[in-house]
Amino acid sequence: MSSSAPQDTDQHRLWSVDEHLADVLAAVRPLEPIELQLLDAQGCVLVEDVTVPVALPPFDNSSMDGYAVRTADVQGASEEFPAVLTVIGDVAAGSGGLPDGGAVGPGQAARIMTGAPLPPGAEAVVPVEWTDGGTGGGAASGMTPASAAPEGAAGEVRVHRAAEARAHVRARGSDVQAGDLALAAGTVLGPPQIALLAAIGRGTVRVRPRPRVVVMSTGSELVQPGEALTAGTIYDSNSFALAAAARDAGAIAYRVGAVADDAETLRATIEDQLIRADLLVTTGGVSVGAYDVVKEALTAVSTGAEGVDGAGIDFRKLAMQPGKPQGFGTIGPDHTPLLALPGNPVSSYVSFELFVRPAIRALMGLPQSEVSRPSVRAVLDADKALASPAGRRQFLRGKYDAAAGTVSPVGGSGSHLIAALAHADSLMVVPEDVTSVEPGTDLEVVLLG
Repeated sequence: MSSSAPQDTDQHRLWSVDEHLADVLAAVRPLEPIELQLLDAQGCVLVEDVTVPVALPPFDNSSMDGYAVRTADVQGASEEFPAVLTVIGDVAAGSGGLPDGGAVGPGQAARIMTGAPLPPGAEAVVPVEWTDGGTGGGAASGMTPASAAPEGAAGEVRVHRAAEARAHVRARGSDVQAGDLALAAGTVLGPPQIALLAAIGRGTVRVRPRPRVVVMSTGSELVQPGEALTAGTIYDSNSFALAAAARDAGAIAYRVGAVADDAETLRATIEDQLIRADLLVTTGGVSVGAYDVVKEALTAVSTGAEGVDGAGIDFRKLAMQPGKPQGFGTIGPDHTPLLALPGNPVSSYVSFELFVRPAIRALMGLPQSEVSRPSVRAVLDADKALASPAGRRQFLRGKYDAAAGTVSPVGGSGSHLIAALAHADSLMVVPEDVTSVEPGTDLEVVLLG
């Protein structure tokens, strides 16, 4: 990636998709790690190995509401000949055990709640449903709340079934042992990982933060959804699509309302947004029209006109369809990466998936193998052959059937067909040297879901 103005020798060159992506990734560096509270770290990449400080669970505890017993006392118990035990107290979750450090002795039992520590002397837990619940009647369906009947912690209980040693007991360290590796550096923190960190007592964690991505669309014809359309105007869908896609990739997305076709306004808007951007994405205005404002504004910056300092934006044509015109470089004093995407909705979205999503994932610190969408091979299921332009890598919308191993086209190849894109879950990739794809052909398929 050039950090200066585009060279004349490159102005008419067709870049490959792979070359452009390599340029983008070469200019993107993972964000610096910071310490975050657990919930703030959701979606972030861990930068340190986390070891377990204490065993989990930290003590033997009950997996059921019931009675802690000695196995010898309930051996052979049945409904006809129940084992009758003396109840010596309650062991509640969060308590240290029986009152006054008591233990379960021969012929005794303790009411115990799920998660409560197994008291000394007890070898197993019998669920309350295996007992009369201390009522002297038939099988119990539950326990009387301690607050309503404190006397339930005393008296007798009839046990109707035997229990093996350690029955319904969660052993200390049965989840993880002290010193075990809980999570390795490079792990993306989702809800289960955050749960584990909390369970082992970690309140904060060191991660690479989620990238802040500012998305702005350009075009005087754009109107915000909810407003009235007038002659010659359309609703701005690109900024919503790309902001949503940035969130889906793991970023914090900021959407800027459409900027009119005025180079000075665009430069001022970009300058205002730099303070909150790790990556800037524009859509529209990168082709060769008289009102292609992004190219005008950023080329002027690159060649030294007044505006945002520190810019170096290359505008190039790629051997791909859709998405031929692209811009990429850095801008501002911190050399913030900027990707300028075409304005047609499908071109914009396909370009995001191929170039912006990998940039976001690289900023997060993910390995190169995880920055792009996964791809599979699938057989084309279509009524007729699909045409593709010579010398262009084409990306067609598709519907992938994993069970059948097939992919079907959705809609046409037009770069304005938003409805077709909304019903697609994949992109069918037609190589540059292929101009016709017959039904039954094996294709690369990029999975979007």
